[in-house]
Amino acid sequence: MRIFISGGCKNGKSYCAQRLAKAQQSRPLYYIATMSPVDAEDRERIERHRRERDGWGFTTVEQPARIEGILDKCDPCGSFLLDSLTALLAGEMFPPGGGADPLAAARVADGLARVLDAVCDIVVVSDYVFSDAAAFEPATELFRRSLAEIGRAAAKRCDTVLEAAYANVVAHKGEGIGGGGIGGGIGGGIA
Repeated sequence: MRIFISGGCKNGKSYCAQRLAKAQQSRPLYYIATMSPVDAEDRERIERHRRERDGWGFTTVEQPARIEGILDKCDPCGSFLLDSLTALLAGEMFPPGGGADPLAAARVADGLARVLDAVCDIVVVSDYVFSDAAAFEPATELFRRSLAEIGRAAAKRCDTVLEAAYANVVAHKGEGIGGGGIGGGIGGGIA
């Protein structure tokens, strides 16, 4: 099953995604880490996520760019948790040295499509960064638009689409996630 989960920062997406990926019948379990830390806050967040999945049986695969590279490193019959699409796009779009790469979105979208087509069981995590009414600088707007386009394309390819918000998980597409004890997600159930 291919699952896409989106939501705001610190709404429990990663924990819910871990439960969903672990509940898939496929083995081995892969945690595809896409964040390239740039500061102490990023490093702490990575460490917190590592502690949270300690003992869950995931093999961590660092893939901060060219996501399709996991296909050469992992068994496509495994269960994948890709966390996160947001960090993947940020790393590709804003390389060290500054500037914004306008071709990054197309690379990420193409690579993600290849991954989604090649594996059977995957949970893709993405941040929801679209409801702010403020005007942003052009590079930030490019990032937000690109993330939205990639997210829509991923959601279209996925069997299930979930949204994590305020300690709840809501299903927007797909059936059966609430069964078998995997749907409790964050706050007790999927509506």
